[in-house]
Amino acid sequence: MTDTAALARRTREVTDAVKTAELEDFYRDLHRHPEPAFQEHRTAGRLAARLRAAGFSVTEGVARTGVVGVLANGDGPVVWLRADMDALPVREATGLPYASTVDGVMHACGHDLHVTWLAGAAEALAAARAVWSGTLVVVGQPAEESGGGAAAMVADGLHERFPRPDVLLGQHVAPGLAGLYPHTPGLIMSAADDIDVVVHGVGGHGSRPESTVDPVVTAAYVVTRLQSVVSREVAAKDSAVLTVGQFHAGTKHNIIPDRARLALNLRTQDTAVRARVLDAIRRIVHGECTAAGCPAPPEITVHPGYPTTVNDAVLDGEIAAVHRALFGEHTVFDFGPAMGSEDFSLLAPHGVPYDYWFVTSTPPDVWDAAPGDDLAQKLGNVPGNHSPLFAPDLSVLLPGLQTLVSAALGRLTV
Repeated sequence: MTDTAALARRTREVTDAVKTAELEDFYRDLHRHPEPAFQEHRTAGRLAARLRAAGFSVTEGVARTGVVGVLANGDGPVVWLRADMDALPVREATGLPYASTVDGVMHACGHDLHVTWLAGAAEALAAARAVWSGTLVVVGQPAEESGGGAAAMVADGLHERFPRPDVLLGQHVAPGLAGLYPHTPGLIMSAADDIDVVVHGVGGHGSRPESTVDPVVTAAYVVTRLQSVVSREVAAKDSAVLTVGQFHAGTKHNIIPDRARLALNLRTQDTAVRARVLDAIRRIVHGECTAAGCPAPPEITVHPGYPTTVNDAVLDGEIAAVHRALFGEHTVFDFGPAMGSEDFSLLAPHGVPYDYWFVTSTPPDVWDAAPGDDLAQKLGNVPGNHSPLFAPDLSVLLPGLQTLVSAALGRLTV
């Protein structure tokens, strides 16, 4: 049994010398220079430089832009810490003095904060090598937002080229009053699939619709009919979200196009529910196209993106206990599984336990001003991940670093 109080004290000692102001500068720099999936060259270079300066053996270019740092420090467990690095195609609207300088690209999901936490934790642990033994592996992952980064790193030999982990650890910034650390044992994040649909019609002049088979109308019926899938074909006890994220058709006001394209996103937490919803999508799309007399069958392509993220319950309980000892009993709670998705779990070789938790970051003044009487209501009224207004409070820099350090120390030999 881990002595959580002693581990919390050791974490504070290890992180006591962290230069918070310098970390803030590093974070602001990353935020100003966001880079999308598989283009994180500058971000990766900045992380790699800090790891080398701290004494890590660093490999760059893993899966194009990934970074892996290894610090061997005697006998003991191998602990992996991971952060994702990519930004989103979002135009920032925060008005921050350190807002993105790249038009149409923003760190709207907080991956710049993840990299800052990872770099700071790695440096603090490297400086405190006298108090632990084992091997620390730091993974800067590209392309989480596109869903391909973790798989690409594994395909590039991540599990063969670097020490096999005994445990994989990671975290994500989230909306919520800054200073909370939600933990969920077991299922914490959902699976995600992207589905592309092409509806084929017969194009023609907008003045003569009778001579065409209008794919816009057919696709519109598909969109409308899909809205009933979750409400009528998924049991109330199960969770699923089906979103139509894109609808593309046509080139001009008076031209009926010959095809329409839909882009769907499906989130599920159970394999049977996933199969049922995918079957429903196929049935509805084919049915509407048949009813419309489309000249060719629709094309339906499923792109599996993210698996479910299922924390090791024992590991999560131990880390949550340490976080309670660090920050207070009231700061750690189980918010339950989220419908969001992650490729984090793919980095863990089969059979290796992992744990993933959240660090809330909404500035107190923003939180207090948000309408709502409870946590759930307020969460819906503050800028969240992927919002152009997402702006984490910088007060979470040190605590987010300490969550990683304490989790790592809890597994390394001390």
